[in-house]
Amino acid sequence: MRFEFATASRIIFGPGTLEEVPALAAGFGRRALVVGGSTPARTAWLVERLTELGIACASLRVSGEPTVALAKEGAALARRAGSELVIALGGGSVLDSGKAIAALTTNPGEPEDYLEVVGRGLPLSRASLPCIAIPSTAGTGAEVTRNAVLGVPESRVKVSLRSPGMLPAVALVDPRLTLSLPRPLTLTTGLDALTQLIEAFSSNKANPLTDSLCREGISRAGRSLRKACTDGGDIEAREDLSLASLCSGLALANARLGAVHGLAGPLGGMLGAPHGAICARLLPFVLEANLKAIGHGGVSSGLTARYAEIARLLTGKSAARAVDCIHWVKELCAEFAVPALAELGLREEEIPPAVAQARKSSSMQGNPVALEETELRGILEKAL
Repeated sequence: MRFEFATASRIIFGPGTLEEVPALAAGFGRRALVVGGSTPARTAWLVERLTELGIACASLRVSGEPTVALAKEGAALARRAGSELVIALGGGSVLDSGKAIAALTTNPGEPEDYLEVVGRGLPLSRASLPCIAIPSTAGTGAEVTRNAVLGVPESRVKVSLRSPGMLPAVALVDPRLTLSLPRPLTLTTGLDALTQLIEAFSSNKANPLTDSLCREGISRAGRSLRKACTDGGDIEAREDLSLASLCSGLALANARLGAVHGLAGPLGGMLGAPHGAICARLLPFVLEANLKAIGHGGVSSGLTARYAEIARLLTGKSAARAVDCIHWVKELCAEFAVPALAELGLREEEIPPAVAQARKSSSMQGNPVALEETELRGILEKAL
């Protein structure tokens, strides 16, 4: 057995921890770039507090999915402002933007020099600016991952900027930030986290440390995702989902994912739809395809046992079988009306090119069984 485990230098979790950010920032320098979402009020208080502490702030807004152009703009802004740290407060798009900007600010050349797929894929040789990552959703776990997913709209693809040096200096998770999330966003981000937990747990690169994180996260998501969607003000359920999301990020950064994310990457670039919504729709159909591929009690019975354990963690029932994890996900998606891929903009004629791209993705290499082109097309046709 051999594996590695790496994560953010420091993780701070708990309701009310957001108040600690200004003091934490002061330990990294006197000039900060604050990256936030489309609502300025979300970060206005932080800029005010930092200014009171003598920290000069530049600000950048991320209004949609992050792009290479946005990351380039942010890095240029950080250089002009002499920023010594980056603070990213928002959803996965904001956190990925912040991590990408922190890396590109210190490394020479153009973003394309370091990008996978559409770039040269060179390693980021210089350390990133210190980054404080603060999620306002419970889904991506991006506060503890070593990559940033960036869109290239002109090519209709999403690509990764990736380096161990992109791990944030501080990941601060305050579940209170998620109390205001509307139900659709609570559902899709929560299912994104659950997908990451399930895929990391069944990945061909899973290890004992990631397994323990996935078990904890799946159990908490199973007992609290429906609760949070029903009552957004349930702080205990929100805390469970925030911890599940954190566990998912820790796990995926140190194991691989699978076919859901292998397909979701190309689809996100083609459709411009939210990543969480795509993952939520794909999850039950990928689980079905994987179970069908391995068979029940066949040569891969160990994987069947893993899926059965996932079902027990989700349902809380000791007699749950592997297929019950599919039923649980399907029932939740039906109850809260997860949109079909056609509603997200996918056309039938776009399925073959999406599959062709997905088969080359790094996530697909982590799927526990090799799915053929016809099986991947079947997944998308069912999800359409």
